[in-house]
Amino acid sequence: MRRTKIIATLGPATDDRKVLEGIIRAGADVFRLNMSHGSVEEQAVRARMVREVSSRLGREVALLADLQGPKIRVEHFENGRVTLSSGDQFVLDAEDAVTPGDKNRVGVSYPGLVDDVKAGDLLLLDDGMISMRVQTVGAGRIVCKVENGGILTDRKGLNLQGGGLSLSGIAEHDLPHINAAAEMGVDYLAVSFVSNAEDMNRARRLLRAAGSQASLIAKIERMEAIHNLEEICDASDAVLVARGDLGVEIGDEELPGLQKQIIRTALKHNRVVATATQMMQSMIENPIPTRAEVLDVANAVIDGTDAVMLSAETAVGRHPVKVIEAMNRICLGAERHSDREGDITQLNVRFQRIDQAIAMAAMFMATNVPIQAIIALTESGSTAQWLSRVQSSVPIYALSPNEKSRRRMALFRNVYPTKYQPKGGDIDKVVGDALQVLWQLGVLAAGDRVILTMGDRMGDRGGTNTLRLVRVDQEGGYDHQTELDLYQSSS
Repeated sequence: MRRTKIIATLGPATDDRKVLEGIIRAGADVFRLNMSHGSVEEQAVRARMVREVSSRLGREVALLADLQGPKIRVEHFENGRVTLSSGDQFVLDAEDAVTPGDKNRVGVSYPGLVDDVKAGDLLLLDDGMISMRVQTVGAGRIVCKVENGGILTDRKGLNLQGGGLSLSGIAEHDLPHINAAAEMGVDYLAVSFVSNAEDMNRARRLLRAAGSQASLIAKIERMEAIHNLEEICDASDAVLVARGDLGVEIGDEELPGLQKQIIRTALKHNRVVATATQMMQSMIENPIPTRAEVLDVANAVIDGTDAVMLSAETAVGRHPVKVIEAMNRICLGAERHSDREGDITQLNVRFQRIDQAIAMAAMFMATNVPIQAIIALTESGSTAQWLSRVQSSVPIYALSPNEKSRRRMALFRNVYPTKYQPKGGDIDKVVGDALQVLWQLGVLAAGDRVILTMGDRMGDRGGTNTLRLVRVDQEGGYDHQTELDLYQSSS
């Protein structure tokens, strides 16, 4: 069973219902709606189709809306593109974003750019494919000298090497998208170009005001976010290593080390973490990945990422189902060779809640006693998230009656959300019924040792306060008299 989760971006290549069904069957766990592309109406249609197809297949999958954020872009050219050569003088016009550009100038989407740059700064366009050095700044115009030329087309992105842009993490064009995401009932909202904790706090306020209880993901793609990483983790439910713009700002040579740092920091703060950008880029056209891409994905898995994300590979690629199948194989292979299993020391163990302590006690037991499964009877999913913070080969089955919680848990590493409605409040019956659910699914066998976490009052959010260790009997139940023997024989 694959522990690492796969995020697939929706787009024209996935709009065919059969293709979408193939992607779900191949193993996609979360579907991303990229609000930077397509209309709100198009994304709403895709969201509905995911809900319909996943429900028919009986799969718990999550929806993630990804805000465009305050990305700086050049505006339009008269002919859609220009060719720039090294040594050319080129003007970025922050005052006139309307007049079409030519080989000498183009408008930019951010008027404040003139206040953030100075002579000598290096500006990178189109993900670093084109670079130009700032010569002078004044009267709303930034005069540059092209250092690395190429073809520049409409609406390409612009970055300042080393960071330092004074942009908020929420742009005006994001506001209607937040409302739309709430109406679609997404499970996660990703905030782009986050700089600090207040960006995430503001996004949370806006999302709650729109009527959504979705979890928030901070996309780490600016130098400022690296400086404020600890506080951003505290203000977020999850973080995403967005290697595109981050790599442009900090330089490619710094990216591998920072990826590991972000993953470590997220785990230290007990946050879910995903890794993204160009993970299987060649499969936009090709049916198999390169060896370098295989190693890239595998290293992210070994580093401890909860999820790996595909963007253009599924949104516009020629082989959306094959790329999910390939990603699935690579994750499984990496998990077989991971050497970080049972590393409880990676966590912040100063527990503030009883359910956190119960989860960590369960994982400590699972790393020291032969256990075949962990069952978390959970309403909100918080116990399952805590359990998933420790890397382990023991599968975590999160049994919940709450549909929204089950979908949210689809992003948690090594957690398999399962529908379960407790019948009555008797703990012994609840345990027996939970074992029967997994027995019927074929994931338990007679003789298996199973850890269960639950609350003594079923249905209370955050009420997990009980841990049991049982052995499955020949009929999928358990013998109440054997629990003490299990503890003694395992000591």
